[in-house]
Parts: sequence; C-alpha cells; structure tokens
Amino acid sequence: MMGNSTDLFLDRTKRILNFFAMWRSFEKPIPLKVYMAFIMTTQYLFLIFEIIYIVNVWGDMAEVSEASILLFTQASVCYKMTAFISKTNNFVILLGLIESEIFSAQTELHEKILILKARKIKRLCMFFLVNAVTTCSLWAVIPLLDISSKMLPFKIWMPVSTGESPHYELGYLYQMITIYISAFLFISVDSVPLSMIMFGCAQLEIIMDKIGKVKSWSLDQQPMQKQEVLNSNYELLVECVRRYQSVVRFIELTEKTYHANIFFQLSGSVFIICNIGFRIAIVDNNSLQFYSMLTYLVTMLSQLFQYCWCGHELTIRGEELRETLYQSPWHEQDIRYRKVLIITMERMKRPIIFKAGHYIPLSRPTFVAILRCSYSYFAVLNRVRNE
Repeated sequence: MMGNSTDLFLDRTKRILNFFAMWRSFEKPIPLKVYMAFIMTTQYLFLIFEIIYIVNVWGDMAEVSEASILLFTQASVCYKMTAFISKTNNFVILLGLIESEIFSAQTELHEKILILKARKIKRLCMFFLVNAVTTCSLWAVIPLLDISSKMLPFKIWMPVSTGESPHYELGYLYQMITIYISAFLFISVDSVPLSMIMFGCAQLEIIMDKIGKVKSWSLDQQPMQKQEVLNSNYELLVECVRRYQSVVRFIELTEKTYHANIFFQLSGSVFIICNIGFRIAIVDNNSLQFYSMLTYLVTMLSQLFQYCWCGHELTIRGEELRETLYQSPWHEQDIRYRKVLIITMERMKRPIIFKAGHYIPLSRPTFVAILRCSYSYFAVLNRVRNE
C-alpha cells in the first residue's frame, strides 16, 4: 500500500523546505524561525546588491545585460518565498484536503494513478533541479579558471572591495552559497502548485475510472435486481459528483494561493529568456560562459514548460471527464440519475482552467506565446546592439 498523498507528491519539496525551516514555518521553534529569517535576508541582500550595481552602470547595455542575468530570477525567488510564508494557512488547508477522505484511493488502480502522476511531476521537477544545479556549478567554475583576476561569479555591488584576500574569498562564498540556496528554494516553491495541479489531474482520472463502473441492466433481470443496479449506479454518480466538486474547490484554492507567484514568474520569464538569448549572442561560442547561459536558458524554459504543461493537462482531463460521463449508459438509468447527470454536464461546460494572476491560462498556447514575445524583445535588443 502507498503512503499518504502528501509524501507521495511533496516528499522532496518537504525535505528541502524543512532544511530551510520553511515547511509549515509557523510550527517551528524560535531558533529555526531566526534561521529562516537569516536565509531570507541573504536572498534579499543579493537582490538589493544587484539593483545597486545596475543603477551604477545604467546606460551601458552590455554591463546592464550581464548584471541583470539573475535580477528577475532573484526577484521572483524573494517574492515567491515571501508569499509562500505569508500564505502558510492556505497551504496547510490544501495539505489537509489532500489527505481528506473524499480524495482517498479506493482501489489498487486508484493508487497506481496517483503514483504515476506523482512520478511524472517529480521527474519534471528533477530535470529542472539538475539543470539549475548544473548552471550554478558552471557559474562557480568560471572565476576559478582565472583566479588571479579576482573575478567574482556575478557582477553585483559588494559592500567591501573584493580585490584582496580575504574579502574576495568571502565574497565568492557569499555569492555561490546564496545562489545555490536560491536555486533550491526556487524549485521547491514551484513544486508545490505543480504537484497540487497534478494531484487534481489524478483525481479526475480516478473519477473517470469510477464512472466506467456504471452498470447496465438486462431485460431478463428481476425488478428487484434491476432496482438494486439503478440505486447502485445513482449512488456511484453522486459520489463522483461530490469528488468532482471537491477537485474544483481544491484547484480554486490552489489558484487563489499561488496565482500571483505564477503570474510573476510568467511575466518575468519573457525578460529572463530575452536577456539570456541576448547574452548568448554576445559571448564567445566556445567559452564556458556560453554553456552556462545555455543551461540557464534550458532551466528557465523547463520551468515555464512545467507550468503550462501541468495546466494544460488539468484542462484536458476535465474535458475527458465530461466525455466519459456522456459515454456512460445514462439512457438505461432512472430519472434521478439523468437529472444529476444533466446538471453535472452543464456545470462542466465551464472548463477547469488554472490561471496565473486569474488572467493568463496555463496552457501550451501560452507557452508558445511567451516564447514569441521573448524572441520579439530579443530581436529588438540585438538590432540596437548591432547598430
């Protein structure tokens, strides 16, 4: 038998956030809350140092472009973590819903559906994590290839001169430790809404399986047997409708809790992808910096694709459920069944669409639209540079 659904979908995320004292942070003792505040402070300081440096070099397109490589990503991390901590109450409610009786697996097939969906989202997040860690590692190696130049991994303002030891070593350690923390926080916070969307997809598939168990009755059955079949089918349909309503409420609460985070990320992705493309066009194709930018681009694209793919899967599963209801032997059922079916299918005419900022639908067309917009900005920047 599988464990609870929270561990099934969020065990890796739970370990990472527990390491930084951010999983159900309100339950942590004061020393761990101080540790969490210290982690958040390092992230905000990095963002502030980036902004100061960009202000100092404003007007130099190449310098601003290089310095702002991580600006939107770091701003997104700071905003997401702040929002995640501030909305811990909603997060706890969502965890409670995941473990509620209405969402429990009733057969081995239901368990298999949950396990397969959990594996799928974990693999996507692992691909994202591997790319992020690879990118950070390449950034860490680049300054070490020319240690005599005392070059730091990132061009940000530092409160002390880093040209001499031990300031250089301390600055290097601060930048790399902060950016590794940022990468793990980035991935763990993104994994929460993604896992919950996939949990919703799994529940819709479970409902489709249950609808497939609606029985037909034959003419040679006795009236009592026929009535038992009709009653059983009606109870099954009502159970499926209640489960569907719970899925809709679960997704609505997930969107309410994380829509701003996702909107911030999707909006920033346009500028992040554009800026990375611009840097790739500038740097030497045979340099390590080129490959670090390439892996960073893959990381950002994989994150964007995860959101759009999961949202698209949710919408498709909702449409498939409506089709499954229509294909059930409803014409052989009694009037009670038909009434509930009509009302349910009318409700399902409004698709389940997860929206970032309650405005941008997470779908494959959205993914393509963001890429097109990013390329348009990149083309403008590249033309300005060439002129």
